[in-house]
Amino acid sequence: MADVTPGNQNSDLVRRGYAVFNSGDKDTLTQMIDESCIWHSPGKSSFAGNYKGHEAIFGYFGRLGSETRGTFKSNLLNVTESEDGSVVAVHRDTGERNGKQMDVLCCIVFDIKNGKVMEGREYIYDLYAWDTFWA
Repeated sequence: MADVTPGNQNSDLVRRGYAVFNSGDKDTLTQMIDESCIWHSPGKSSFAGNYKGHEAIFGYFGRLGSETRGTFKSNLLNVTESEDGSVVAVHRDTGERNGKQMDVLCCIVFDIKNGKVMEGREYIYDLYAWDTFWA
């Protein structure tokens, strides 16, 4: 993988995806994420699991926002695209919930085909802190 310069189609899709995710623009996300997409979230919390399709994935995304009363944000730090079009995005997740604060580094590996996200696999740098926050 190499650093991406602006103009790479898949990395641009991911950059735009982070912006619309943080703004809560579900309509645009629906256009960007394929209906057959599978999303993988690690850990042992009630958020961990595999989500398939718009209803399940957007349900998961919605819980991130609702359980933090809208404070959950994924702040994009870096995007890298491979020759096969896969994209790795590194970001910082922050939020507040039940008197706890979260600030963890994460990355998502995106499989993109024909301009749509087909799979997203999250990797949390401090999975213990992530699980503790959602417990």
